[in-house]
Amino acid sequence: MKLYNTLTKTKEEFVPLHPGEVRMYSCGPTVYNYFHIGNARPFIIFDVFRRYMEYKGYKVTFVQNFTDIDDKMIQRAKEEGITVKELAEKFIEEYFKDADALGIRRADYHPRATEHIDDIIEFIQKLMDKGLAYQAGNDVYFDTSAYEDYGKLSGQSLEDLEMGARIDINEAKKNPMDFVLWKGQKPGEPAWDSPWGPGRPGWHIECSVMSTKYLGETIDIHSGGQDLIFPHHENEIAQSEGLTGKPFARYWLHNGYINVDNRKMSKSLGNFFTVRDIIKEFDPEVVRLFMLSSHYRNPINFSRELLEQEQSALERLYNAKHNLEYLLESAPDRPADEEEKQFLDKLPRFVKDFEEAMEDDINTADAVGVIFDLVREINTSIKGGQAAETIRAALDTLTKLTGILGLLAKDTRQKLDSEIEALIEKREQARKEKNWALADKIRDELKEQGIILEDTPQGVRWKRV
Repeated sequence: MKLYNTLTKTKEEFVPLHPGEVRMYSCGPTVYNYFHIGNARPFIIFDVFRRYMEYKGYKVTFVQNFTDIDDKMIQRAKEEGITVKELAEKFIEEYFKDADALGIRRADYHPRATEHIDDIIEFIQKLMDKGLAYQAGNDVYFDTSAYEDYGKLSGQSLEDLEMGARIDINEAKKNPMDFVLWKGQKPGEPAWDSPWGPGRPGWHIECSVMSTKYLGETIDIHSGGQDLIFPHHENEIAQSEGLTGKPFARYWLHNGYINVDNRKMSKSLGNFFTVRDIIKEFDPEVVRLFMLSSHYRNPINFSRELLEQEQSALERLYNAKHNLEYLLESAPDRPADEEEKQFLDKLPRFVKDFEEAMEDDINTADAVGVIFDLVREINTSIKGGQAAETIRAALDTLTKLTGILGLLAKDTRQKLDSEIEALIEKREQARKEKNWALADKIRDELKEQGIILEDTPQGVRWKRV
């Protein structure tokens, strides 16, 4: 498998540090609001990467943190008249609701910054002992000039970064690029005791601490959005490698930005959408398919028109699955005939093409294309009357590949409520009695309720729209 490593700016063969194991850390949300569609992209993409590695037989240990203390959280809690802890509890719960809806599996560990204060203090003290950090008042800063590789992830020297960055003037810093590890308490802010006075952790330190605690000093994969390359991930590397002298992460994966209607997503432009907003209008699986239909490193344009297209595409996938399940119920239990054997011989090629796409830097766009090629082949070859083993093989292949992407997770054989069941039975009786007017009227009533009927030689079939 080849992955594009942001650190080396090249596609590299993936070789885990420990054979058969993948240790992976992905930056999670700051829990002061519902997460937006820009956040959803890395959550979905790296969920798929994790699924694929498990499919290939790796034991994956996946950590995704919650930042549950920072300036935005303090401000939001103040506005709502609740504590920062109460705010965090609220939006962690809401995160899981939206993430579950999008099919994002829970991490093995979801550590929170405030639950690791002692670990953070210990880590900072060790940096100070090594001469990599210094106290200024009640704050503690990382000394970027003491770490010679600073800038290697973003590909810039410390001097270039200083010239190009917009930095708040802070006379307490030794160097403009130095970043805070511990923030001294300001009036009214939550705080924890430390050797440097009451305060709280800076943003960057928590990920270094929690990654090391749960995954070890060197991990296989560190992932997140492109916006995190600098300064967040750059600072994580400086802290971690400065302390241990070992590589922090062997492969750095970053997804591209999301634009909305071809413009950068921004609250000021009025084109800022949370996932909660979008899934009120669209099936969460539509959002997931949309995110997977482009290569993760490319920028992606978000619009309702594109979501509507993906909605139709998802429906085609579900129809294929539903048709196979329906045909399987009455399929003859006999060996596959010659024509069916030719179809069965084609199925491994789709699996191979899918795997090749995924192993070329997680190319989910091509992998999705393979699935639609498979569906076209199924629709051409499976029309009823095929042997059960043929239909089951088609269904198993479709289910396996879509499952890796986290698609087609819903049961298509939904139970109708008793009222709709009664209407379908009434329509069937009307057709037997050749009462076509009543049969058509019932069909129209069901259509208004989102139930489409299909009359086939095997009987009436239905689907929701």
